[in-house]
Amino acid sequence: MVRNMIPSLIGTATMALAVMVHPAAAQPVLNCAEHSKVVDFLGSHYSETLQAVGFINQAAILEVYVSESGSWTMLVTNANGSSCVVFAGQSWETIPVVPGLKT
Repeated sequence: MVRNMIPSLIGTATMALAVMVHPAAAQPVLNCAEHSKVVDFLGSHYSETLQAVGFINQAAILEVYVSESGSWTMLVTNANGSSCVVFAGQSWETIPVVPGLKT
């Protein structure tokens, strides 16, 4: 199941990056702000902290913020320091990595 979600996640993150690259297209997007402001908001309103990060390309990274209650938010942050919320939800579960287990 995780393997099937990865292409969808990459596609969505790529679309979010495309919106961030073209300022005219990004104007109506209300879920973007300076990275530090988004992180402060997630911490103060949802008690979410950074749990995972990965490079999308040389111009953007994907970050996952998760709270102990299970709320989660995925951000795409560009090289200019602007972050956009691309996904958010509830019931996050961290699955431990088991050596030799195929996913």
